[in-house]
Amino acid sequence: MLENDDLQDFMPWTVIAGGSEGVGACFARRLAERGINLVLIARKLAALEELGNSLRLEYGVEVRTHSIDLGMPDAAGHVIAHCADIEVGGLIYNAGAAHGLKPFLEQSLDEYMALMRLNTETQVRLIRHFAVGMCERRRGAIISLGSGASAGGTANLAGYSAAKAYAQVLVEGLWHEFSNFDVKVLCLVLGLTRTPAMARAGFSMESDEFQADDPEVVAQVGLSNIGAGPVYAMDSIRPNIERLSRLPRSEVVNSLSESSTALTVG
Repeated sequence: MLENDDLQDFMPWTVIAGGSEGVGACFARRLAERGINLVLIARKLAALEELGNSLRLEYGVEVRTHSIDLGMPDAAGHVIAHCADIEVGGLIYNAGAAHGLKPFLEQSLDEYMALMRLNTETQVRLIRHFAVGMCERRRGAIISLGSGASAGGTANLAGYSAAKAYAQVLVEGLWHEFSNFDVKVLCLVLGLTRTPAMARAGFSMESDEFQADDPEVVAQVGLSNIGAGPVYAMDSIRPNIERLSRLPRSEVVNSLSESSTALTVG
């Protein structure tokens, strides 16, 4: 359970980017049951509205839903405008899918750049906007969902792993800066997770090497460790990250690339 002080950090409104299903939906439910109002952002309007209606009825909180592709150039501006009249105390950036496993040269440049915007630019713009108010109020919480792929370059996930590494290092710096204003910042590093997005990306949940985490567990760990920044890795992925940190970079890349291939469906 969250301590009361931690609960205050997310109030009165929390924005969840990637909040229609999987980990994002689990974060939403855990915050709603504690009386925190929510802004849920994702592409799937029907899933957003279904979750929003459920949370309103069950917990009596206010829930705004906004359907948008966070990989579009103007995505952050739309989200910011949608939240112009509310006080945002929390931001959970759960949007950051790999959008499939594919060699770099087989991706179109537009497809690749949309992936970069989803994982980096939109996240940076939203943090930059909402953190201003958090620091002024000297209260707030930011969680960025990271990935074990950020440990090194990964074949067929080269852009994704690079973007996740960028986001993690950004969060580390912001954790130090924002601590002066009592704003909590955390990069929660995930491994294999049983979400619809990972299934769509082509990852198999059946692996001898990795244990797939349940989204409910991920949300609980993230909220319980909001003060344990700058980086907190899930138990399922932490030993592998520690092992990789001791290897030469060529071995890191080879190991990650072999793992991504092993996790591909079929």
